Amino acid sequence: MSDLTADVIRTADGLTALEAEWWKLWRRCESATPFQSPAWLLPWWQVFAPGELRAIAVRDAGRLVALAPFYREDGAHGRRLLPLGIGLSDYGDILRDPLRGDAALAIVHAAAQIEGWDSLSLEDLAPGAAALTLRAGPGMSDATERQCACPVLDLTAAPVPAGKRRKLRMAQNRAARRAGFSIESVEADGIDAFLDALFDLHGARWATRGEGGVLAEDPVRRFHRAAAPALHRAGLARFALMRLEGRVVGAYYGLADARRAYAYLGGFDPAFAFESPGTLLVGHAIDSAAQAGAGEFHFLRGQEPYKYEWGAVDRWSMRRVLTRQGAHV
Repeated sequence: MSDLTADVIRTADGLTALEAEWWKLWRRCESATPFQSPAWLLPWWQVFAPGELRAIAVRDAGRLVALAPFYREDGAHGRRLLPLGIGLSDYGDILRDPLRGDAALAIVHAAAQIEGWDSLSLEDLAPGAAALTLRAGPGMSDATERQCACPVLDLTAAPVPAGKRRKLRMAQNRAARRAGFSIESVEADGIDAFLDALFDLHGARWATRGEGGVLAEDPVRRFHRAAAPALHRAGLARFALMRLEGRVVGAYYGLADARRAYAYLGGFDPAFAFESPGTLLVGHAIDSAAQAGAGEFHFLRGQEPYKYEWGAVDRWSMRRVLTRQGAHV
């Protein structure tokens, strides 16, 4: 580790200044998802900033080889280091160059030098996450537990179950009997209108259950207003709209990288439930992901029954907590 240096970034400007090399590191990390990209995490910090920024950047001869974007929180759960993106990110992780395993030790050593925390909570770690390779430092305890079920459809194995394919064909036939049926990808100049439709349709869907949904709060909407264009520019967005009879009846907010596709959010008009816009949009997303060469389709957090109808299988994320000896948490 002697040739590695680690700096703690404490300002938003300092974090933003990393963007170009952050992207280069992100592209070198096979386990990285869009939730670890600057397109996602920079807007998250700009909108929420719930604590004191303590991002750890590790360099080898000036080259960024690891990045652990943390912040410090002193609240009801004690003094903690937490990952940027927590709450809205279905997968969390650090970034570490796969050729520099020693960078993990540098992250832990740098974290140990940060003042004012008792526990480091690494949330929503997918199998193979780089954060699972961190070694607890001297005087730290280490606890790992299952956190959330994240159903995943293997696109290289068996196809979508025949029963679900029949339901999909039925939905396609019902929609085709209505005028103007189409599913279209969203281009850069249509992102604002797409988000308007998503917010309205997502809210309408949840209103039938007497709830507001995850997009009801203004800060969450401002985050997506900032993140969606950045994700699209980076080629990570898979946004789509479904139209029937001249109106938007469904919206799909998906993400993708070179290996995986992710179904993040959706919404549809309850008045068109008979035509199953949600099923049609997810089916379109799965087919598009397979055609693009993705090996997996991730339905992300939650065990909603519809995910298993597509053939998805639970894959559990993990929470890992490093606690300083003698800490009161």
